[in-house]
Amino acid sequence: MAAYPRVKICGLRDVAMMQAAVDAGASYVGLVFFPKSPRNVTIAQAAEVARAVPAGIAKVALVVDADDALLDAITDVVPLDILQLHGHETPQRVAAIRARYGLPVMKAVGVADASDLAALDDYAKVADQILVDAKPPKDATLPGGNGLAFDWRLIAGRRWPVPWMLAGGLTPQNVAEAIALTGAAQVDVSSGVETAPGVKDAELIAAFCAAALTH
Repeated sequence: MAAYPRVKICGLRDVAMMQAAVDAGASYVGLVFFPKSPRNVTIAQAAEVARAVPAGIAKVALVVDADDALLDAITDVVPLDILQLHGHETPQRVAAIRARYGLPVMKAVGVADASDLAALDDYAKVADQILVDAKPPKDATLPGGNGLAFDWRLIAGRRWPVPWMLAGGLTPQNVAEAIALTGAAQVDVSSGVETAPGVKDAELIAAFCAAALTH
């Protein structure tokens, strides 16, 4: 793994953009298994991308309230390093998935105001990492990747007993400020490096990583 801060580029759909992320200095590459998302990949597509990822780069599968059958199908075929749970999984479900698959689990938690912070403490007890994301609007069809930020001051100076990653509305223009304000050692981007929903751009990926990694 690269030195901190670390960057995760999520929602990759092909080997070319994965390679662009790696070349730019990303430490994590994310694959989305959620049919409603414009970043959704099939298991076959994901396997092709994952098999091309260089050693030392963490391969992350993002799932939303996935049952064991889907997780079995993914993990049987796609070489993975981390399972990212981005739905309404309970702490008990997080612990069960971690035990069943023997893979580190990252749990995404949406934050809109101070009342959402307690959940971060709960999930930090059962997950290997937590992803601090912007809570989606009530009418949103996607649990993440909406290009929304939350008030970063809510978590300024806060720490948890496991590594954590900042997500939600990050772009090449604001990621350095986000790191400075929150002290985040890891950042995650998806829509912020796209020219259209699901369409990653190598130049934006490079600009994001440069802004984050030179902070």
